[in-house]
Amino acid sequence: MTQESENKNNNENKSPQADDQQTDKKPQPKLPIPPPMKMPRGGLSWIIFLGLALAMVALLSKSYNRPTILNITQFYSYLNNHQIEQVIIRDGSIDGKLRTLTGQKPSSSADFEVKLPRETTHSPEFIDSLRKQCEATGTSLKYEPSDNLFLQVFLSLIPWLLIFGFIWFFVFRQIRNTAGGAGMLGSFGRSRHKLISKERTGVTFEDVAGIDEAKDEVKEIIEFLKNPKKFQKLGGRIPRGVLLIGEPGCGKTLLAKAIAGEADVPFYSISGSDFVEMFVGVGASRVRDLFSQAKANAPCIIFLDEIDAVGRKRGVGFNGGGHDEREQTLNAILVEMDGFDSSDQVIVIAATNRGDILDPALTRPGRFDRQIYVPLPDIKGRYEILKVHAKKIKMSPDVDFWRIARGTPMFSGADLAAIINEAAIAATMAGKEYVETEDIEEARDKVRWGRAKKSRVIDEREKKVIAYHEAGHALVSEFVEGADPLHKVSIIPRAQAGGMTMMLPETDRHIYTRKYVSAQIRVLLGGRVAEELACDDISSGASDDIKRASQLARTMVCEWGMSEQIGPIRFGADNQTPWPIDGTQSKTYSDKTAEMIDTEIASLVKQAYDDSKKIIRDNREKLDLLAEALLKYETLEADEVKRIIAGQPIEKPTVNDLLDKEASNVTDSVEISSDETAGE
Repeated sequence: MTQESENKNNNENKSPQADDQQTDKKPQPKLPIPPPMKMPRGGLSWIIFLGLALAMVALLSKSYNRPTILNITQFYSYLNNHQIEQVIIRDGSIDGKLRTLTGQKPSSSADFEVKLPRETTHSPEFIDSLRKQCEATGTSLKYEPSDNLFLQVFLSLIPWLLIFGFIWFFVFRQIRNTAGGAGMLGSFGRSRHKLISKERTGVTFEDVAGIDEAKDEVKEIIEFLKNPKKFQKLGGRIPRGVLLIGEPGCGKTLLAKAIAGEADVPFYSISGSDFVEMFVGVGASRVRDLFSQAKANAPCIIFLDEIDAVGRKRGVGFNGGGHDEREQTLNAILVEMDGFDSSDQVIVIAATNRGDILDPALTRPGRFDRQIYVPLPDIKGRYEILKVHAKKIKMSPDVDFWRIARGTPMFSGADLAAIINEAAIAATMAGKEYVETEDIEEARDKVRWGRAKKSRVIDEREKKVIAYHEAGHALVSEFVEGADPLHKVSIIPRAQAGGMTMMLPETDRHIYTRKYVSAQIRVLLGGRVAEELACDDISSGASDDIKRASQLARTMVCEWGMSEQIGPIRFGADNQTPWPIDGTQSKTYSDKTAEMIDTEIASLVKQAYDDSKKIIRDNREKLDLLAEALLKYETLEADEVKRIIAGQPIEKPTVNDLLDKEASNVTDSVEISSDETAGE
């Protein structure tokens, strides 16, 4: 109960007489009451711990300073030689202290002990005889019998009681608290799920864009949970599970949060890695605990994020044999999902970006009845996602989200959210009132290639090579047939790249034709060709272009069957083939076929290289103009490239003009500040 509710109850319980008495009194100013000093719980525990530790050290040190055990003959020998200073007669023993040397501190405990029968220490004759000998030797004698034997035993057990009390309080008690009363190791077997409510997420289906089909299928699940009798009229049963499969950042977890925000049922969220622990069998125990709580609170939803952590294919391989902890956890999940009754109304929603490695027993109908693919958003989806993320950002009315969606192909929802956020940060740092188109363009380039390194000092020869390299890409993209339209070319370094040439697809491509892929390879090789023809040398700057061109050519031959010499035969690796124990994968074709594949790939790349060389040779003057413009302006838009190729001049401030303007602004601000100081 909160403090406000307690105050409300107290006010309601007051009588009218008390209210009248309060109204008769004059209102007095309320002084601020300082909050009571409270000892933090951790500090109090440490104080108790230190106190018990000091008490144990004192008692144990006292108990371990045990006296020397003497027999009766040795005792009388010491006594007759005047070596004993004091003798104390107790029940069943004689304690004594030896005489200390000069300069030594006397001991606070007994130095020796003589064990005797209890009847002897209580005998008057023995006591009188010992008293006479002590008087003769000048030794003091005390008689301290104790009739309470139970007290002596209890005092001797005090150190051990403190030790066991310390262990119970600071070890077993803490474990029991964390385990919720389930025993010493009970916490390891309890599920570590999070119960998410509608108010806690703050996410609804209005916040999810670009995946309309997945939203529609999930809406059916929520409708079933809200009104199950509506579906049971026709004999339909509740779907056991829904598996969300898609690339990272496509919105699988966001969709699960929206389900929690829309459904008025308990929503249990847990990650697949939370089931795995260092103790064997803990994962299966947590699965049973999670499903037992879900069944007790049905109807409800269980969300298993990153289920591939425990749902990998079983068998001999990297995961080990049948005693592997992950396999036991997977078996427990399979049993729990298959053991649902038709009236349980518990739905399991799992998410993964590695659907190809999940165990077939997990993905079969009856466990995961529906597999919803969450793809990368298309241009319409990207447009809607950008609008959703831009709701909380002050945007300029001139921002064209459709143009930005066109310029972000293959971007996920997480990438688009990062673009909007980076644009807002950049506009804030620049002191703008709202986010403009240039801020979003820069944020897009930053997310894809990294931050622009404008302060990097580049040698003029390297800068010339980079300019011709990027000019070669731009020139080939303008003249080759079937390539994506050019959007922007720049020689400003980003991350590991010295420059970039950005293409702007007109539409999203779901299939790739041989003509389009061949054009892409020619554009990729245009940079290396331009270096060779214009600089009389080649550089390592084309390494990534060569890598991508080689991968496209190999994919054309081995997977897409686009080779005229080999034909429509697939030679790629099968992802469904289990890996051998040694971690290597055998080839599915002969060495002669491998040689034919290598020859065909080299032929495709060589043909594309020759075609790019012919284009650049035929337009060598335009290549020089583009390179000079890049050295002068550093960044060229698509329309500016077209004007340069057509032989038309462009009018825009150069890099030196921008630097001079910035320097003049700094000088003016310094002069103004100095004038103000002089006026004061």
